[in-house]
This record gives sequence, C-alpha cells and structure tokens, in this order.
Amino acid sequence: MEQMLIMGTMLDFIRKYKDWAALQAFGIADIVEIVIISVVVYHVMKWIQLTRAWTLFKGLLLLLIFAMLAEVFQLDTISYIMSRSLGVGIIAVIIIFQPELRRALEQLGRRNFFEKLNIFGEFPGDDQLLSEKTIHEIVRASYEMGSVRTGALIVIENQVALGDYERTGIAVDGLVSSQLLINIFEKNTPLHDGAVIIRGNRVVSATCYLPLTESLEIGKELGTRHRAAIGISEVSDSVTIIVSEETGRVSLAKDGRLYRSLESEELQQKLIELLTDHGSGSSRSVFSKWKGMLNNGKADKK
Repeated sequence: MEQMLIMGTMLDFIRKYKDWAALQAFGIADIVEIVIISVVVYHVMKWIQLTRAWTLFKGLLLLLIFAMLAEVFQLDTISYIMSRSLGVGIIAVIIIFQPELRRALEQLGRRNFFEKLNIFGEFPGDDQLLSEKTIHEIVRASYEMGSVRTGALIVIENQVALGDYERTGIAVDGLVSSQLLINIFEKNTPLHDGAVIIRGNRVVSATCYLPLTESLEIGKELGTRHRAAIGISEVSDSVTIIVSEETGRVSLAKDGRLYRSLESEELQQKLIELLTDHGSGSSRSVFSKWKGMLNNGKADKK
C-alpha cells in the first residue's frame, strides 16, 4: 500500500515537472507565432463578414457542430457520410466563392502588409444600432423627395453585411441627414443613379448596383427600383425604402415582401420595429448590443 502511495506521489511530481518544463520552454518564438496566427484569423473573419461568405460560414459551423455531436453519440453512418463529403464541400466552396477569393488576393497584393494593422480595432458588426434620429432623417428625406417626384432607393444594412454591393458604388462615409440624402438623389447629379447603402448611422456608399428579383409575382407596373429593392431583401436581411419617381409614393421591402404606399408614421414605426433595440423585431448583432451597453455605462459615469 505504501509503495503504491509513493509511486502515485512520484507520478504526480513527474507530471508537475513536465508541465513546468513545458512552461519554461515557452519562448519568444511561440509568442510571435500566436500573434501572427491571431492577426491572420482576425483578418480572415473580417473579410468573411464583409462578403456573402459570412452566411455560408455560419451554416458550415452548424454542420461542424452536428458532425461533432454525431461523433460523440457514435452515429457511425452520419459520421461516415460527413467525412466523405468534406473534400467535395471544400472544392464546392472554392468554386462558389471564386470571385470573392480572387478579390481578396488582389487586395492582399496591392496592400502594404503593415498598412492599417489594427488588432484591437472594431469587429464588423460592432456598429451602433440605428438611432431614432437617423430614422427620422431617413423618413423626412423620403417624403420630401416623394413630394417632388424624385426617385430614391435607400438600403439599410442589418445583420448580413452588404460589402459586395457597397463596392459597386462610390464611397461616401457621411452621417445620415435628410439634406445629404436629398442631395444624393437630386436629378442630374453624379450620385443620383443607383442605391444608397446605410450602415449604422452613416451613409457608406452611393450609386450601388443591386440584384433584381426574379419573382413572377411582382406586378408589371413596378419598375426597376422596386425590383432591385425586393431583390436585395431576398438575399439579405436589409430593409430598403423606395421612393417612386412616377407616383411619389414611398414603399418598403423586407424579406422579399413589398409594403406599398406607406404613410410617414407607418414607415417610421416599421423602421423602429425592424432596426432599433426598442423594436420587437430587432435582430442586430450581440456585438452591437454589448457595445451599446458599454457606451451607456460610460455615459452614466460621466
């Protein structure tokens, strides 16, 4: 019995010594390696969130969790099928996202490696929630443009990033105001054609091209603006406001549906429900809500 206790004590001592030796062996090279891997993973995640690949990434993550559960509960047939499908899945991802991958490599080749190296910068999706003041400015601009029959297409980004469509336009990066939106869509100005994309409380891009819906249920009386608004709402969770150039009426597109001829109060209430923390339909990211709570806490301390 005593021999067993001595043997157990010796084994514990050996384990502790091995752990201490491993800790002692941890050097500068390991720290540099961890930093490099962290930066690479951060920028890959940042790039993924700014493209349509983010939705696919979340789907792949769910499949990975499902595969792990199948392995834990020894579901052999499911595990076999998923392991055999892995190679084909990787090739399919490369084929589907070939334009995005090529664009990312081109950007990497044009960029200085240390340019804008910001490890502790904001993660995509950390933008503040749309404020009610911004919503008021959007609604005001929409109905002022409608009163003079100025056509407009305003896309408000939600949780799914619209980086692919943002790059088709011209960068603006201005605080949302009714005057700015009216000036952008003024007829015969360089920025009036196409859509405006709003992220958080800022106009990020103008003259953007949007995908047209292929739905056969859309009435023939609706023009390209309405079809583009429905099209972008089908491929993302964005909210799009359309001001008709022919009738001056204001409509809203969300999740492939078109809400036509809304009054200003209806539009404002719908935007508050869909795009702010106060609305029951808010689907903004956890990062945004966490950041908002932190900002509120700082304001209270002041």
